[in-house]
Amino acid sequence: MEDKGENGQAVKYYRLSEIEEQNTFKSTWIIINFNVYDVTKFLEEHPGGEEVLREQAGGDATESFEDVGHSSDAKEMAANMVIGELHPDDRPKMAKPSVTVRFTDVLYLSSCSSSTLNSWWTNWLIPCLVAAVITVMYRMYTSVEQ
Repeated sequence: MEDKGENGQAVKYYRLSEIEEQNTFKSTWIIINFNVYDVTKFLEEHPGGEEVLREQAGGDATESFEDVGHSSDAKEMAANMVIGELHPDDRPKMAKPSVTVRFTDVLYLSSCSSSTLNSWWTNWLIPCLVAAVITVMYRMYTSVEQ
């Protein structure tokens, strides 16, 4: 089914059942943010290996895509693989991940996107800060004893 999108361009809509069928070696489709991507020709070139894409084939790969923290080059490359959008009637059928909000996340929600926050904040910055605080505390404790 085709329709006019927000920018006036024709948009090809795919039903969820159609996308789920595209989970073969000949045709591999995934959904990211309700856009449908044909990644068949990209399988062998994917830096993370084709298994990563095959695990998501025929379904929603939004969370996995955003968790990895893809570069802007990767996002541009992905834009060339868009073949359409998930039909609006099927969007509510997509499983929505549960949201966990931490105190540290609340402090920066207004200035960071959730994917940037999750990939940078929780994976790198927090562990580094904790290590630094522990190191300072240890040095202070050992210097007082001597």
